[in-house]
Amino acid sequence: MNLANPVLQLRLPLWRSRMMLALVFVGFMALIARALYLQGWNNDFLQQKGENRYSRVIEISANRGNITDRHGEILAASTPVKSVWAIPEDVKATRDQVRQLAAVLQMPLDELDKKLAEEDREFVYLKRQLSPEQAERVTLLNIAGIHQQREYRRYYPAGEVAAHVLGFTGVDESGQEGIELAFQASLAGKNGSRRVIKDRRGNIVEDVASVAAPREGKDLALSIDSKIQYLAFSQLKNAVEAHKAKAGGIVVLDIRTGEVLALANLPAYNPNNRSLLTGAQLRNRVLTDTFEPGSTIKPFTIALALDLAKVRPDSVIQTAPGRFSVGNSTISDAHPHGPLTVAEVIQKSSNVGTAKLAMQMDRQDMWDIFNKSGFGIQPQVQFPGAVAGKVRPAKTWRPIEQVTMSYGYGLSASLLQLARAYTIFARDGDIAPVTFIKAGGPVLGTPVVSSETARAVRMMLEMAAGPGGTAPRAQVMGYRVAGKTGTAHKLENGAYAEKKYRGSFVGFAPASDPRIVVAVMIDEPSNGKYFGGDVAAPVFSSVVGGALRQLGVAPDAPMKPIALPSEGDTVKESI
Repeated sequence: MNLANPVLQLRLPLWRSRMMLALVFVGFMALIARALYLQGWNNDFLQQKGENRYSRVIEISANRGNITDRHGEILAASTPVKSVWAIPEDVKATRDQVRQLAAVLQMPLDELDKKLAEEDREFVYLKRQLSPEQAERVTLLNIAGIHQQREYRRYYPAGEVAAHVLGFTGVDESGQEGIELAFQASLAGKNGSRRVIKDRRGNIVEDVASVAAPREGKDLALSIDSKIQYLAFSQLKNAVEAHKAKAGGIVVLDIRTGEVLALANLPAYNPNNRSLLTGAQLRNRVLTDTFEPGSTIKPFTIALALDLAKVRPDSVIQTAPGRFSVGNSTISDAHPHGPLTVAEVIQKSSNVGTAKLAMQMDRQDMWDIFNKSGFGIQPQVQFPGAVAGKVRPAKTWRPIEQVTMSYGYGLSASLLQLARAYTIFARDGDIAPVTFIKAGGPVLGTPVVSSETARAVRMMLEMAAGPGGTAPRAQVMGYRVAGKTGTAHKLENGAYAEKKYRGSFVGFAPASDPRIVVAVMIDEPSNGKYFGGDVAAPVFSSVVGGALRQLGVAPDAPMKPIALPSEGDTVKESI
């Protein structure tokens, strides 16, 4: 080897080696400084990283408040249940154990396999809200990696009877429908939290500290009376089944306080078991469905005519020959009546008589009384989904529309709106606000008509619900009742269906000193009868009799059996 080769004799400059040494020294000093900073002056960073591996802040659920009726009877309460969860990578189970677990959890085996195969996840729910019996059976399987945690499930003792009032909660106890949704904030409260130390399997090994205490949900006392609610639901159900109807609704109001004592719909559902729940069952028809109310609107037209001094209760209107022409249209009665007093127009439910009165009034005045009575205005109730109905502006009315609106066609309203509007005649002229919450006592109403007019219409409504009226089956032994039938063709695709009807009845009792308003609607009865006096009035009678006795209201009529007319002698209202 030639050591004299100049390539082999190449040497690095001295400054370069010294610079490299200096850089290594500076790097070591930076590391030492960083270590001193993190471990001495600012150790929060390392502390946080360490705690993240074993310290957890877990949520403490707040107990959801109970819902009770006006007497303190539980309508909705939260009961403790267990939810099953797993750390997929930690699950050690034989195939037979997995099959048994799927059977206990009542879930398909392939669905369970899919959840347990998610090894990249540290936490997965297998089944929420198991019954205590199911949870115990899961425990007995003794499968490593399968854990349970305590949760709460909402329970509704009344089942389908109060379903449309209460609504229900989801799997996380959050309100989804009804009162549960409307009062979610106060019922739910606010969850708390605490800091704990967990091992890698998720087991709590030490409770470190409380971060925030939970704020429990507040209990809620409704205006509902459970006994009246059950009576209303059972009588409505009997009617819907007897008349083979598509649906039905009923609402009971306390006239003095505006409280909803009962509200029921059919079809209904069981909030404790919603696996087969459909949209038809879920609909709260009393508040969300509007329909043309038919003859139940006539008292408001008559009240306006009395208030404007157009007529008196004994003024005579010629309704012969049972037909009345307005432009190219003809208004007709079910039966020709000849001359009728204004009171008899209501008693016999004459379209012709009502139409002739409407033609004497200004259309804006008619719109005003409808508006003051709450039609076309969304009800101010603590309930989601309540609708406004529809009353078109008066300036758009043609003469024939003014006439048809006077007896309930061409406008729409919900059953709750109708019930509330009838408080005008029961409260001597003012309309009461409506509430689902237990009230402290009588409330002030908003004046609509004079007290003299209200009492005069009340007398007419008592005639309509008695012998010679359209609703003798609304009578109640021991009590005087007042009310009005309504029977209207249903609208389908912009036209009236020839053989599809809604039969309704709205009334109050006792007529001498009114205490409750009851509104009933039967949708598409198909068993031969469809007039409101035949399908809805008997429901009113049964519910009013039971409700007044439950409320301790003294009778104001003789306690003797009601004599009902034969089928051929019953006055049929005009449709």
